[in-house]
Amino acid sequence: MRPESPARRLAPPEWLVRTLRPHPAPIPWAAVARACLALSLPLAIGLAAGQPAYGALASMGALSGVIGDTADAYRMRILNIAVPQLFGAVGVTVGSLVFGHGWVAVATVTGVALVSGMISTIGAVASVSGLLLLLNCVIGAGLPLPGEWWLAPLLMTGGGLLVLALALLAWPMRSGVPERAAVAATYRSVANMLASAADPENYVETRYALTQSLNQAYDLVLARRALAHGRNPELVRLLALLNALTPIAEAAPAAHQHGVPLPAAVPDAVRRLADAVDTGSTDAGPLDLPEPEGPAARAVDHAVRHAADLVTSKDTHRALDADRLGRPAALRVRATRAARHLVLSGASWRYGLRLAVCIGIAQILVSTVPVPRSYWVALTITFVLKPDFGSVFSRAVLRALGTAVGLVLATVVLAEVPRGWWDVPVMIILAALIPALTPRGYGYQTAAITPAILLLSDTLNHQGIGLVLPRLLDSLMGCAIALVAGYLLWPESWHTRIGDRLADAVTDTATYVERAFGPSADPDVPAARARMRRRLYRDLSVIRSEFQRALTEPPPTGRRAAAWWPLVVAVERIVDATTAARIRVKQGAPVPGPAEVAQAAEQLRELAERLRVSDVLEGVRVDFSEADRDGVLEPVRQEVAAARAIASPHRRRV
Repeated sequence: MRPESPARRLAPPEWLVRTLRPHPAPIPWAAVARACLALSLPLAIGLAAGQPAYGALASMGALSGVIGDTADAYRMRILNIAVPQLFGAVGVTVGSLVFGHGWVAVATVTGVALVSGMISTIGAVASVSGLLLLLNCVIGAGLPLPGEWWLAPLLMTGGGLLVLALALLAWPMRSGVPERAAVAATYRSVANMLASAADPENYVETRYALTQSLNQAYDLVLARRALAHGRNPELVRLLALLNALTPIAEAAPAAHQHGVPLPAAVPDAVRRLADAVDTGSTDAGPLDLPEPEGPAARAVDHAVRHAADLVTSKDTHRALDADRLGRPAALRVRATRAARHLVLSGASWRYGLRLAVCIGIAQILVSTVPVPRSYWVALTITFVLKPDFGSVFSRAVLRALGTAVGLVLATVVLAEVPRGWWDVPVMIILAALIPALTPRGYGYQTAAITPAILLLSDTLNHQGIGLVLPRLLDSLMGCAIALVAGYLLWPESWHTRIGDRLADAVTDTATYVERAFGPSADPDVPAARARMRRRLYRDLSVIRSEFQRALTEPPPTGRRAAAWWPLVVAVERIVDATTAARIRVKQGAPVPGPAEVAQAAEQLRELAERLRVSDVLEGVRVDFSEADRDGVLEPVRQEVAAARAIASPHRRRV
């Protein structure tokens, strides 16, 4: 074995490189403009009125609104910004009422942490709401806020609602544009996948990008439809256009399996359809599709022409007929499900208790040890201990590094900029950094938020540059508490976090294999099969995201995630191969016998059981000796055998 070079020995570990690597993302200029105005305007009004502290409180509320200003659809912006503001108002009210009450404050904030953690497991909006509930409670319990008890929540909520008002200014002129743009982007993702059908390396990435795009588009359109009264023809049409992509997405694996590139005219035609969807036009121009050669190309050609018929159709009733997903469950039903999950879910209680323990430790620590402005310790824990936002370990590392960088900028601001009207232009600059750097990663977001918060805090308590060093120490204490009490002492088993999820996906894949070749006489069967395939890809997308979080952690978690990663890819390939086989059957190939289908499904279920009981992958050789080597299931069997043969690197025999 060649000795390791000194440069390699000195190189940082791979998990740390992954953690620090910025995410490529465009700058959201509209969000930048809203942040600049929303954070600086309350500050300016407060200075003009002779009450800079009141302006700082409103700007703090606007800051939380800026952090939650991430949705494209206008109706989703109402949920993402307004609902968390209401929870934040409750939090700051409770916190301010127990300010200075010693152990009563400790117990109250700890109890709010339990509720916040449990709420956060319901969904994305609930997660931000729970975060803001606890953040504002910690601020209210740790800072002497000016005015009566009701003034701080009123000002902070007003600042958040200012962000919402700015975010909704263009709604009358751009109603429906974000949803159309999301659907059009999904069409372009389909075109990219078709263009890379014969490219083994790019195909996997483009298919994953399509899954992400479909998830986002369906979420946007269905969320808007859930709030719409009656059957909105525009929304039904968008859903129909999304549903029309299902046959193309099903035919693409067959083209990929065939290995022959599709003519460039095929993805070009889909891109023209995307342009028509984006503009709301029904004129996509001539398709100019060549004569298809082979079953896979015929399936793609038929699916593209079907989508083109819907895009160019002006018949609303035809779109209504294609609306197979239907309306989401009623609000009352979804609220009941959320309440049941909140009370009965083990994950809900587990996360709530983790967060409560950490916050309780922090509150006890700062109550017994003299720490100036000690609320920052609990704030750090609240931000770091958000497993749905990313790996707790990597967030702690990024929080510490981001705070250190942000404090350097804060030191310059607090030392060189005189307090008063100069705060307004400085806040405009700092506010612009928040939405500009947030898409890059949590560390970059922390570096941008830290100086803005310290500038507002200094307006409230006038500590100047004396804020800087205590804030760094508080952040390091908070990160340490989150890592020890919220991460190391609550080690979620590999099965709880990833193993069981992957095993469930493998079991669902076995069911999909069985249903793919079942009877299709019932007209609802193809739609149900398509929904099952979409759900499978969505679940695998979530598992992919969890693996990517795990890869940013040090051994053994990061090493185990790297060893299990090929199995995730293998399961995706099985779903692809099954879909391609189904397309071949639709094109006239013989249907595989029940015994063949049952054998493949049984092998997958055995793999799922092994994943549930073992932390180490062990390769298993599968015998399909009696199978039909020329049948449509042969590629599925090959992928199943490849999945069963995967083993962890340190367990392979040389």
